Amino acid sequence: MADESERSVISPARLGRLCIETVGEMGRISLFLGNVFVKTVMPPYAFRRILQQVHFIGMKSLFVVALTGLFTGMVLGLQLYYVLVRFGSETVLGVAVALSLVRELGPVLTALMVTGRAGSSMAAELGIMRISEQIDALDTMNIDPVRYLVSPRLAACIICFPLLTAIFDVIGIIGGYLTGVLLLGTNSGTFIWRMEAGVTAQDVFGGFYKSIVFAIIVCIICCYQGYYTHLRREGFGARGVSLSTTTAVVMSSVLILVSDYVLTSFLL
Repeated sequence: MADESERSVISPARLGRLCIETVGEMGRISLFLGNVFVKTVMPPYAFRRILQQVHFIGMKSLFVVALTGLFTGMVLGLQLYYVLVRFGSETVLGVAVALSLVRELGPVLTALMVTGRAGSSMAAELGIMRISEQIDALDTMNIDPVRYLVSPRLAACIICFPLLTAIFDVIGIIGGYLTGVLLLGTNSGTFIWRMEAGVTAQDVFGGFYKSIVFAIIVCIICCYQGYYTHLRREGFGARGVSLSTTTAVVMSSVLILVSDYVLTSFLL
């Protein structure tokens, strides 16, 4: 019994080691971000690899983003209608749906969908390249692995996330229109007029600013977890890749939600 109680209590040494490891991890991520950013903005630019990543991250995520946007807009239109009708304010349904999508749900849900589809793939691909020593082979051939593997992905994410967010917003508004106007009978002209009058350029660009921040978070976290798979102490080989992929998706999703709150508090 005494041994079990001792194991359940975190010793000062263990707590200190955990703090040191956490600080070291944050430092490695910061250095990795700075290294990737510098090599992304400085020439030469790998346009072909960037286009390949735009196709993989953007085009192949288009269907899931559009489908999510459609049903998100339809659910918003349905739920907001039954809330607004209680206060006799169903005429503001259009602007309520549009602002909810443009300011919050569009960039956040787009980032979460792309994280699950493309972010996990980036972490797994780099992790497999690390454990199979392909990244070490690039170093041996005097090819910078960060510039060759990570920088095109960051550039592609910065390009794709705002575009996918815009598509999500448009399709989501169409979904809200279908529910609010065609299903529930809200006046079509009022729906569109209220939306045009209530949504400003500041709201739209605020969503795009968020999407760019989310793009950097997703790309850096997912690529970092895959790139440094070999440093994991919990497992090696295939197990290490699976743990890195899981950690990348969870960390990216949590940081998206946390940064969304921080950005919203500044943009309001």
